[in-house]
This record gives sequence, structure tokens and C-alpha cells, in this order.
Amino acid sequence: MQLKHLSQKELARRWNISHRTLERWRWAGEGPQFMKLGGRVVYRMEDITAFEHAQLRNSTGADAQAGAA
Repeated sequence: MQLKHLSQKELARRWNISHRTLERWRWAGEGPQFMKLGGRVVYRMEDITAFEHAQLRNSTGADAQAGAA
């Protein structure tokens, strides 16, 4: 089993967002789980894919409907 980790900049490129967005999400406790290894932030592929799957929606109103239940 091979573990794969992405750096903050690699993940930002994957999602086409700013690496600063990932920094802000970490500070706010949002986004995927991450690890700090020797002061370096890395994201495990399993955490990235779990976060991506959790973001799947069928419509833009899905969040509002889930909160009303």
C-alpha cells in the first residue's frame, strides 16, 4: 500500500484555488484534514478524496433542505 501526500500548493493546483484559501480553511477548521510533518503541512490522498466526496451535491438547494429536516 503506497501512501500519497500532497503539499498545500499541489492541492491548490488540483482544485484550482489559491494556496492561501487552504491556509484560511485550516485556520478556520474547514477543508480536508491535514498533517504537520516537521512543520510542513501535507494532505493525505484519502482525506482529500473523502472531502471531495462530502462536497457532492444534487442541487444548489441541497444544503438548505438538509438543514430543514
